Amino acid sequence: MVDPFILRRLLIHRNSLANLPPAGEVPVIRKPLALGGLGGLDGAFNAIEEDALAVFLIQKRKTVPKGPKPGIFLDKIPLREPVMGGEREDVLLGQADMAGPAAAVPAALALIPYGFLHGCGSYGTSGKDNAMRILVTGGCGFIGSNFVRYTLEHYKPEFVTNVDALTYAGNLENLAGVEEANHGKYEFFQTDIADREGMEAIFAKHKYFAVVNFAAESHVDRSIESPQNFIHTNIVGTSVLLDLARKYSVKRFVQISTDEVYGSLGAEGQFTEQTPIDPSSPYSASKASADMLALAAHKTYGQEVLVTRCSNNYGTYQFPEKLIPLMITNALQDKPLPVYGDGKNVRDWIHVEDHCAAIVAVLLDGKPGNVYNIGADQEMANIDLVERILEILGKPKSLIQYVTDRLGHDRRYAIDSAKMRRELNWKPLKSFDAALRETIAWYQNNPTWWQKILSR
Repeated sequence: MVDPFILRRLLIHRNSLANLPPAGEVPVIRKPLALGGLGGLDGAFNAIEEDALAVFLIQKRKTVPKGPKPGIFLDKIPLREPVMGGEREDVLLGQADMAGPAAAVPAALALIPYGFLHGCGSYGTSGKDNAMRILVTGGCGFIGSNFVRYTLEHYKPEFVTNVDALTYAGNLENLAGVEEANHGKYEFFQTDIADREGMEAIFAKHKYFAVVNFAAESHVDRSIESPQNFIHTNIVGTSVLLDLARKYSVKRFVQISTDEVYGSLGAEGQFTEQTPIDPSSPYSASKASADMLALAAHKTYGQEVLVTRCSNNYGTYQFPEKLIPLMITNALQDKPLPVYGDGKNVRDWIHVEDHCAAIVAVLLDGKPGNVYNIGADQEMANIDLVERILEILGKPKSLIQYVTDRLGHDRRYAIDSAKMRRELNWKPLKSFDAALRETIAWYQNNPTWWQKILSR
């Protein structure tokens, strides 16, 4: 049976693939592609030569939305093939910097009628129905809502349950249109993850394959003013989720953390997964505590827990108190742009979509009990970033206003994501300058979204 979500785990016989011309030429396939191990699906490919454009688009690393059929990213689908003795080994069928003949595999997948995939298959070893139902917590926040959209669009899970307490940063409008576009595959519950009774009712509703925990109080300044809220959500809430995931036999648990748990760097070096945690604020201390609870659950109970630690994100639907959207929205209103200290604090930036792709890779192929750093090697001093935003918007630097530095303000973050790239064949695809321009344009074109938030 074929799992509609873990396309990367399909067993493909390499010698059954048709040869394709180099990327850049639209291929004409003269015969259907036979995929070993897919049961009676071979007949689904008898019209494949009529869809040469799909193959071409996949070779060019474009998504291929075929009506209700799943969209495919060649770069993000390292598939596998069977070898002797029933073992598996990775087959690198797509690289982010080139698209070779093996694009035939995702091309074939893109052409499988959706009815063949939807709702079929199981994953795991329990023998019970454990289809790809995902529980996302904090799914109305910035990264969580982008992950819900990204997953539903590109991986077609059987079902996504979104739980969010809708505190100050949770916004249902971040997911406007998602329920209508995914009939019967998405649901939302407004619940505090630290509310065990409320969360247990949700866990009992479905047999979930995974929990992806984005739910967190996340703003450093707010943690300095009111650390108790961060302890409640980030520590108690994570403990509740881990316990219920064990009770209801959820196969995988992904804890979304932050590079801030490592503390501050000097002028050189990067954080690796072996860097000791050294949090500087109540926020990062609460996230570090949640990480330790998650990793201890793996050691103590054998729970399939994975922890991701990502650098600073930017993109659409980011709450306007964060650096990039704050600077954009203030500049659009010709308001002062507050910059802490001397503005030379350095952050490592990654587009939220690249982060989402990395989380999917960890969810599907990460090793339980492991930490994975996620970053795009895009370091920039805050003042340089602010000046770049003003330049793109055509606004004067006189809008910059230096303010008293934040308490415990970490000087520099930089993430070493070599483990992600080496073990999970992931790499960021977004160009920083182009993606920053796209992000600025989104805020320019969606003033109602951020103005409503600022007016609360």
